Amino acid sequence: MAQKTGKFVSGFSKLSKREKLSWLARHFFNANPLDAVREFGSFWHSNIESQKLFDGISENVITNFYLPYCVAPNFLINGKAYCVPMVIEESSVVAAASSGAKFWHSKGGFQTEVISTTKVGHVHFCWQGEPFNLFAFFDQLKAIMLEGVKHITTNMERRGGGVKNVEILHLPEIEQDYYQIKVEFETCDAMGANFINSVLEAFAEILIKEIRENVDFADEQKEVQVIMSILSNYTPSCVVRSQVSHPISELGKLKGGMEPEAFAEKFVRAVKIARNDVYRATTHNKGIFNGIDAVIIATGNDFRAIEACGHAYACRNGKYQSLSNAYIENGLLFFELEVPLAIGTVGGLTTIHPLAKRSLELLGNPSARELMGVIASVGLAQNFAAVKSLVTTGIQFGHMKMHLSNILLQLEADQSEMDKAFAYFQDKTISFTAVRVFLSKLRDGEGQFAY
Repeated sequence: MAQKTGKFVSGFSKLSKREKLSWLARHFFNANPLDAVREFGSFWHSNIESQKLFDGISENVITNFYLPYCVAPNFLINGKAYCVPMVIEESSVVAAASSGAKFWHSKGGFQTEVISTTKVGHVHFCWQGEPFNLFAFFDQLKAIMLEGVKHITTNMERRGGGVKNVEILHLPEIEQDYYQIKVEFETCDAMGANFINSVLEAFAEILIKEIRENVDFADEQKEVQVIMSILSNYTPSCVVRSQVSHPISELGKLKGGMEPEAFAEKFVRAVKIARNDVYRATTHNKGIFNGIDAVIIATGNDFRAIEACGHAYACRNGKYQSLSNAYIENGLLFFELEVPLAIGTVGGLTTIHPLAKRSLELLGNPSARELMGVIASVGLAQNFAAVKSLVTTGIQFGHMKMHLSNILLQLEADQSEMDKAFAYFQDKTISFTAVRVFLSKLRDGEGQFAY
């Protein structure tokens, strides 16, 4: 049996922020606890009403955790110019997305296509009886269920959404008496999680009631055990494709003097490796989500759901592989990304967080479908820049240049030292050790450096 200690607390969520911090200081901050409390408090918003808003977004809020809000310019998507907001702490990601956008801007930009926007959820339940009887009854039950959720679906239907399909599945390979009611939804510009879950829970109640009252079922068949009713974050039918293409001969010379034909061939081979090797595919897709996640966060969407779905989608052919693909056809280099993106532009955090609203304004207040295209294009731009670096100069050349400022901050360099370090490492290999040695010698007055 667990023993209660002084660190156990009841009713923590009801305490004020100051009370929460005071409790943390007493029990968890051993060295200078008041300094820790003051530091947490220093990140509170100076505007009281704004801070109240952030306090209400989550649970047990004690302060705000800031991440850089960045923009990537020069995106040309379906002929329209965008400057894309990105919330991320890694400078090289924003630089790569911007570089990819700039590279393709003069070559026609990105072309996107929303393949489908269908989302899905399930009522998971167990029922003991002859499957044929339940399937026969379901035709009648389906109409009753759809009518029974009209109070939930009417507004969504007015916008062109709602329940699009309902079917029953028997999955004895999971458990002998296990069934699903699989429901497909269109949620328009909303991500729709609350809408979907409300419909599913209502379906579950109707299912229990109708089977219990069905005179054709024996007594032992009148009970349904609903296990759960929940949307799925796997949305393989809510998919967008972004593509770039250009004549190889017109790509121009690449860094390191690589000819365009050699670059295209090497680039395609690198992507082919990611299509067939799980070790490379994992890092390859992580790079794609570097770009995607940053826009998802900036627009107030759920990056965790997007990541989970994207990685599951990468396994849809029986093995984990790259979400992007590259090939050469008729002298053109094609590079494309197909990715599921169940996102929204209305409701949830998109309409609560002030910067999420500004992000959508920056993008021209897009529909969910348009935003899907923007996000996929950022993922493709990020992926292109990363693979391009890998097959030309190597990833560390650009990455460590961008990372230099973080190393200098970690080593507490002042502005003068930073300026000298940036000048010194212009043509040199950057590493934490190299920067530390440079600063040490600089501070000791040792050696001569050409700035």
